[in-house]
Amino acid sequence: LGAAALDPFRGAAVDAPATEAERREFVRSKCKSAHHPTSSCAMGAEDDASAVVDPALRVRGVEGLRIADASVMPTIVTSNPYSSTIAIAERCAELLLAEH
Repeated sequence: LGAAALDPFRGAAVDAPATEAERREFVRSKCKSAHHPTSSCAMGAEDDASAVVDPALRVRGVEGLRIADASVMPTIVTSNPYSSTIAIAERCAELLLAEH
């Protein structure tokens, strides 16, 4: 990382926090999340007791409510979930148009 070619991208040196409180503050103020939360309302088959959403994206036990985002993915995809989320939303639109 000390190569001269990287000089334009190198910022100023940061002093290491000396105390536990300073370390905690450094982490809170400097670190950002880059994770992609998914699967909190997983879709599944009728006999899957852990599934919140059916294959038509309807929330079980709540009439008139569908979920069309990354939360319905049963497991996280192996790439950025953006395009999969768009596909889920497109499918939901198709389902709604077919019903109404």
